[in-house]
Amino acid sequence: MMLLKSPAEIAVMREAGRITASTLRVVGEAVVPGITTQELDEIASEHIRQAGGKPAFLGYHGFPATLCVSVNDEVVHGIPGKRRLKEGDIVSVDCGVIVDGYYGDAAMTFPVGAVSEEARNLMDVTRASLEAAIARCRPGMRLGDVGNAVQGVVERAGYSVVREYVGHGIGRSMHEEPQVPNFGRAGTGLQLRPGMVIAVEPMVNAGGYAVRSLDDGWTVVTADGSLSAHFEHTVAITADGPMVLTLE
Repeated sequence: MMLLKSPAEIAVMREAGRITASTLRVVGEAVVPGITTQELDEIASEHIRQAGGKPAFLGYHGFPATLCVSVNDEVVHGIPGKRRLKEGDIVSVDCGVIVDGYYGDAAMTFPVGAVSEEARNLMDVTRASLEAAIARCRPGMRLGDVGNAVQGVVERAGYSVVREYVGHGIGRSMHEEPQVPNFGRAGTGLQLRPGMVIAVEPMVNAGGYAVRSLDDGWTVVTADGSLSAHFEHTVAITADGPMVLTLE
């Protein structure tokens, strides 16, 4: 069941989103060659708690960390650990925060030092596809319009959109209805209404869209070993258009 949010609820989610955004900024500033993914997780945990939030991912369905940290061909749900980032890597960081029982959720992909032209272009295209999708997050538009915006930007650039993992509604739970695919046909699907809040999160592969899960039960990688990027914002649908909640 889709749950509409009141202005007061959206205001609380805005605070959760603000802490999510500031956490991603702080983590991004720490992304340098030689740092471990576990160290990034520790930075995020400390920042979230000092800002008055609670890590949303820690313990969620048993997930063991504050952040999902996915490197290179890892698409989503990478578990932080002893891996040291190296020059030329790209690292996708997904972060969730709870404030007063409401969730914020956002992701960014960061370059580690100097990266290849392919990696830079993949990140730019993925970010642009998110921006195109957010522009469609208006009353009267449909979920198919949102997904089609992502798919169009991505496929025109020669990349592919992951099918098996999608965006979602969000509020007092991390994952609510509706699902928000990053692909689809314009003019189809659920109509957007004021009070809806959705997490829009393109996951884009440089190669094919197929993915597989690793033996740790969490980490998802591209099936062909190609690079993957991930950007996400939590967006409220308002009468005046999209309100991005995960900004500082």
